[in-house]
Amino acid sequence: MNNRTDNRLAVITVLLCLVIVPLPTAAQAAGFFAQNSAVIAQGSSVAGQELLKLLAVGKFEEVRTKAVARIQEAKDDIDAYVSLSWSLVALRRYSEAESWARRGYALKADPRLAQAIGEASYYLGKNENALQMLQEYIASYPEGLRAGLSYYLCGELYIRLAKYMHADIAFSAALRYNPSNPIWWTRMGWARENAKRYLQALSAYEQALALNPNFADAVEGRKRIQDRMQG
Repeated sequence: MNNRTDNRLAVITVLLCLVIVPLPTAAQAAGFFAQNSAVIAQGSSVAGQELLKLLAVGKFEEVRTKAVARIQEAKDDIDAYVSLSWSLVALRRYSEAESWARRGYALKADPRLAQAIGEASYYLGKNENALQMLQEYIASYPEGLRAGLSYYLCGELYIRLAKYMHADIAFSAALRYNPSNPIWWTRMGWARENAKRYLQALSAYEQALALNPNFADAVEGRKRIQDRMQG
């Protein structure tokens, strides 16, 4: 009886091993499929419209990486090109921004991509090209989110080109979008000062100082005009 019992126990033990041992393998398989599902989910790209929303809340690096993935999957998603280009500008990667914006613009001449090219070109010192592209954006989106900035950049570009009256007009337009920016008021004062419109320059400097009494460029600009008027 003891031998029979031992034999039965041995058989039962073997059967239990056969049942129990595969369980970790099954669990591993479940984990494998779960991991692959996660990879697939991660691999699915984010649409360009959603990327624009991320861009709006300042997630520039996240937008950059996701936009590149999106373009690889959907090469005609213009919003992805726009998001990528503007995020690269925000990250001060201007050469890359210009390159990607031009790639998107070659697919579709979207004025937002023109703005990205213009803004990147401004920082790269490509003055004439920057003006042309920024003006294209302004003409198409006069109330666009980057219209004020685009006018301001046009003003700076006109200063570079010594077209001070043009710069005055551009800064004036920019300030309609952002009248509380002391830097923009000061730059308008500088443009007017160089155009020899001293009273108008003084007015711009004083407006800047009303917004920020300690803004050094505006303080110095006002003093120059006052000294000129008194002398």
